[in-house]
This record gives sequence, structure tokens and C-alpha cells, in this order.
Amino acid sequence: MANLITCKNLSKSFGAQSLFKNISLVVDSNEKIGVIGPNGSGKSTLLKILCGLEDADGGQVVRQKFVRLSYLAQEDAFLEDDGVAANLMAALVGEDLEETVKYNRVSTVISRAEFPDSEVPVRNLSGGWRKRLSICRAMLLSPDVLIMDEPTNHLDIEGILWLEKMLGGTMAPSACLLVSHDRHFLENCTNRIIELSAVYPEGTLQVNGSYSRFLEARETFLEGQQEEEERLANKARREIEWLRRGPKARATKAKYRIDEAYKLTDELAEVKARNRAISKVQIDFEATGRKTRKLLEAQGLTKAYGDRVLFSGLDIVLSPGSRLGLLGRNGCGKSTLMKIIAGAEGKAEVLPDAGTIKTADNVKIVSFDQNRTAIDPSVTLRRALAPEGDSLIYCGRSLHVASWAKKFLFRPDQLETPVGQLSGGEQARILIAGLMRQPADILLLDEPTNDLDIASLDVLEASLVEFPGALILVTHDRFLLDRVCHRLLGFGGRQGVSYYADYEQWLEDLPEPVKKEEVKEKSGQKNGKASEQDKGKGRLSYMDQREYDRIEETINTQENLVAELEQMMGRPDVAADPQKLDECWQKLETARLEVERLYHRWDELEEKKGG
Repeated sequence: MANLITCKNLSKSFGAQSLFKNISLVVDSNEKIGVIGPNGSGKSTLLKILCGLEDADGGQVVRQKFVRLSYLAQEDAFLEDDGVAANLMAALVGEDLEETVKYNRVSTVISRAEFPDSEVPVRNLSGGWRKRLSICRAMLLSPDVLIMDEPTNHLDIEGILWLEKMLGGTMAPSACLLVSHDRHFLENCTNRIIELSAVYPEGTLQVNGSYSRFLEARETFLEGQQEEEERLANKARREIEWLRRGPKARATKAKYRIDEAYKLTDELAEVKARNRAISKVQIDFEATGRKTRKLLEAQGLTKAYGDRVLFSGLDIVLSPGSRLGLLGRNGCGKSTLMKIIAGAEGKAEVLPDAGTIKTADNVKIVSFDQNRTAIDPSVTLRRALAPEGDSLIYCGRSLHVASWAKKFLFRPDQLETPVGQLSGGEQARILIAGLMRQPADILLLDEPTNDLDIASLDVLEASLVEFPGALILVTHDRFLLDRVCHRLLGFGGRQGVSYYADYEQWLEDLPEPVKKEEVKEKSGQKNGKASEQDKGKGRLSYMDQREYDRIEETINTQENLVAELEQMMGRPDVAADPQKLDECWQKLETARLEVERLYHRWDELEEKKGG
């Protein structure tokens, strides 16, 4: 393997904030490297340094002679009034190629990108199609190393699958380095993971293998580092006791032991600091505690714009504990449906053309807007988190804004920073903080995962699973859909808008040829060979194996809860009290739904395992 890029001891700071120190890494040919890390760890800055777009404060970057790099930024810039083909041709200006070669290359890329119209002005493209065009432009130059910053942002699930196919196809570069928080995408498209974090002594943890292999290695490392802290703490305690025995006792000992004792305490302090660097956003949505059986019931919802029908005759029922995911291409009507449901409180931004929505009395509906229009970029972080003053009310108690900010990993010195100067991930955390202050019966979350780092996604996932109210979730994060949602409402299938068990079932129902190819690959029939998925049958990923090991015990616990609640329903004191009876019934229904979901998930894991 050839070393295409070699980085040695890179350091970068912005003012008083140090992003990373003494980072070293090598990019070899045939490597597909995923770069992960907490928001603010310097991932995007590192990519720019590798491309020569930004200078490091220290260290060096050595690129192989004549190596070609192509960089995909998070933000795009196009000739807005020109079409797709014209923008791609413009990217080849200055390339030493014949016009016929340029034309053929552009035509091939457009075909593989599945653009419906290559002449439509770029300003008319949705965010997802603009992202596809950005990716095509980056790959058009046939780079040796393709460097991509959040390539799945704005892509819907079909777009992400298309990108996965492109990175594994004939147009794929020799090497790829990408920043992503999409865990399925990382699992499918990388063979090496690098995490930037102050948790690690060298600033990074670098593991060859898949993302699930990385998770396994990281857990082993963190457990070892915790054990190292305990070992050093015990040793330091003994040495400190020895130092305190008095001058006479110490005089009989070698001076080197005194030096070693102080060195040991310094080493312990370093390990402690690294272990304390593992910080997580504290996300916990507040429910109203309502016990109503039905929070919302929609019947026959229909919406069209001109001749384009988004959905028709759609029925939705939301009860406490319901978790519904919406699937579909960008622009298919998911956000429109969310706005219609959000308007059920009486503040309708969008009305259905037909159908009715009934809600429980005084139902509380709280929405997360993917466009982040709720954030004023000119206000300070302090005012965005606590609009009324330096304190706020959460779960019935008063909190100082500095304490509230700490829950979302903001430092006290950031409180006077204008929101517009914060990163996308930080802005997303501000919106989630606002949601948490609003007690809700129904949460409507439209792309809440954009720009959140993986640690924040894990916490968001756990909080949504525990939320006792109803949830409607729009996300292209397949991992989050799998873990959170009981049912999926998919747009664009053969029957229009329908309910599905999981996103793979929805993909199989899509009528386009490209989706048939995806399904064919999944069934192992491509080129007459077994698919990679079938080759791996009999082995679970690290995350799936961990879930599989615990699921039987979880089912037993949940079934015991069902039995207890059924017994409680038959008790005379409960049967005679309508409020107690209704409360018990609600808990019983929720517990039964959870048992059903767990058994379904167990079957899925057994099938993957080959049992």
C-alpha cells in the first residue's frame, strides 16, 4: 500500500480553545477511513488541513508527489442559474482533457446520479439533490483521495444508499477519508475508524476494521483506562502515606522514590482528566403525564399542491407510547404532514385538503423544525437558552443558565457568543434544550439528528425510547429508526403512503429499478454470488450481539410487568376506581406493545445470527 498522505504531530487552536494536539495519521491507498468525535473536537478543521485549505499551528502534512485530492465541504457553491450538466462541465475547466472525454465523463456521472433532468437550474434543486451534485462534482475529478465532510447531510435514505453504492463502485477513489455521524453508513463504507477525543493519550483512537469493530475496541480501551486509574490511585495512596510518615522515615529512603511518588500523582491526574473528558449531553424530554388513551386521531387526511398529491385518505392514531417514523424522499410530504399535525392544537400553519383531526382536550404538541427557524443568529447563547433572564424553570425547579448550558456541553465562556457563530451541532443542541423545557403529550421531531455527534445521538435515542408520550420522527438515520420507532409510515411505495414494519420493507416496495437492484443485492443474487450480508450470516455485529445477549432477560422482565398489571386490573380497589383503572390499563397496553416489539426484534436478531 502506498502512503498517500502522512500527518505528523498536527496541532490546532482557535484563540484559547485547543481543538487537538500532536495528531498523527496516515492515509494509504485502498483505505476508507471514517473520522468521528465529539462536536468541537476539530474534525472539519482536520480535513481542511489535510487538503491544504487551512494551516496547522504545528506539525506537518506530507502528500505523495502528484497525488490528487478532492474535497467535499458541508456547504456547497454552484452556478445557481445553470443546470446540473453545466455545473459539472465547469468543474472540468482547466483539466487537460478533450471535450469529448469531458462530455462522456459528465454524462456518465449524471446517469449514475439518477438526475431526472440535467438542465434544471441548480437553484431549483432540493437540498438532497444539491448534495448529490456536490458528491458527483467531487468524484468527477477522479481523485486519488476523496475527502468528505458530512456527505450524508441532506440526503434521504435512498440518497445514502446511492452514495454507499458509488463509494463501492468503479468511480470510487483509491482512498477515502470522511467525517460522518451516520452509524449505518460508517459500518457499510469504512474499513478504518479514527476518533478524535481528549479521552485518548495520543488524541485519537485508530482502529482497523468496521465501525462495530471500533466500538468493541473503544469499550475495551475505556475499561482498561478506568482500571488504570484505579491501579494508579491505589499505588498513589500508598506512596502518599509513605511521604507523610515524616522526615526521619523519608531520610532513610532513596531520593528517587520521592521523585517517583510525585511523578505517580501527576500521571494519575492525567488519567483522571482523560476519563473525566467523557461527557454526554443530558437530554430528557418532559411529558405532561396525561393518561388519555388516544392523544390524536386523524382520519382521511389528504393534501395536494396542484396536480401533485402528497397523500390521500391517510389515517393516524397516536396514543401514549406510540413512536411513528416517517420515511420518504426529500419533498415527498413528510414535513407537510408534520405541520398539519402540529396545527391540530389550533395554530394551523398548513391545513389538509380533506380529512379530520381530533385531539384530547388541551393536548400539548411540541415541534422540532429541521430548518432551525426558531433560532435568532444574533442573540447570545445565554438568551437562547434562557430568554427570560439568568435562570429558567425545568421540571418544576429553577436552574441557573450556566448549569443548564452545562447539560448541553456548553462552557460558561460561551454564554455571550452569538448563536450564529456556533456550529450546526451546537445550534441543534440549543433547539433540543428548548424542547426539553416544554411539557409535551406529542413530540414532532423533523430531522433532529442533523449535526449531532454520535455520543449525542446515543443519548437522544435513549431519551426518545423513554419518553412516555407519543412521538412522530422524521430522520434519515437508519440506526435511530431501528431502535426508536414501532411503526413506519412510508411515502412513495406502490400503494402511495402506507405503513411498514421497517425501512427495508419500505425500500423493497419502492417501484424504481434502482431499488429493485438494492433488494437484489440484499438477497445475494448480484452477479450470481452470495451478498456480503449473506456471507456474514451467522455473525452479529458487536452492537447487535450486545443487544441479543440481554434481550431474553429484558423480555422476561417486561412479561412479568404485564402479569403484575393484569393482576392489578382484577383487584377490587382498582376496579372500583375509574382513575386507577384507566391508569393501570394505559400501563398494561404500553407494556404489551413493548413485549410485542421485543419479540419482533428477537426474531430479527435470530435471523441475522442464522438461527
